[in-house]
Amino acid sequence: MLLEDRYCQIALGFPGAEQSSHFDVTDFRVRGKIFATLRPKDNRAVIKLAPDEQRLLLETSAGQFEPIPGSWGQKGWTRVWLEKADEETVRHAMTMSWRSVAPKALR
Repeated sequence: MLLEDRYCQIALGFPGAEQSSHFDVTDFRVRGKIFATLRPKDNRAVIKLAPDEQRLLLETSAGQFEPIPGSWGQKGWTRVWLEKADEETVRHAMTMSWRSVAPKALR
């Protein structure tokens, strides 16, 4: 199980990461681009992956992740089940997510 506070710490540990929000969702951005979100009221987190990274993660970490329904999920947006997730796997997935939006100078 990964606690919400720890999820936030992981996200903010990446170079250039900032915490912001939109609607009722906390988000984590690099230079204005979102790479992860957290909705504390229902313990829901989301990360942005490339579709091929998403497929690999779903194959290797069953039960910890699932695609967001609809076209967002087809584009790689992936739900993180915090109550089932382990920190190492989430950190790895979030690294891929951060790298997908971070400028080369920060990578």
